[in-house]
Amino acid sequence: MDSGRIVVIGVGNEYRHDDGAAVAVLAELTTAGLAADRLTLCDGEPTRLMELWEGADLAVVVDAVHGHPGEPGRIHSVTVDADHLLADPLVDEEAAVGTHGLGLGHGIALAAALGRLPRELRIIAVEGADFSIGEGLSPAVTGALPGVVAEVRQAVDAFRGHGTRP
Repeated sequence: MDSGRIVVIGVGNEYRHDDGAAVAVLAELTTAGLAADRLTLCDGEPTRLMELWEGADLAVVVDAVHGHPGEPGRIHSVTVDADHLLADPLVDEEAAVGTHGLGLGHGIALAAALGRLPRELRIIAVEGADFSIGEGLSPAVTGALPGVVAEVRQAVDAFRGHGTRP
């Protein structure tokens, strides 16, 4: 597929340590000139996410997440299939609300309920170690950044027809 609107949305806050992973990924992708129509940072609030991916054929969302149990630096890549989203697998009912308010999983569930998901939605998440207030990424997340960048490039290239779809 050679046409189609592609957006890459980083969710995070560079002033909450590992929550700033998406900021670093977006900086690298911008410098490298990723073939996307839009690269932008968002706080993860559901209606803002829906506005940013509105009309997108592919939306790639990059985020740092808490793992339970955690393995800081581990990368997760999930393609959201709205036709089979019976329950929201990204929402942990027992987990406390994170730094993004309702959280990405809640945003996806809301967008699915409202029929406002992009045609294809890919989530690329890295498990973080430290989400406290402050700047700088943990060594585990810093080490994972090249892998996250590669996952985003692979998703975009596959969509553009330069590889096989994940």
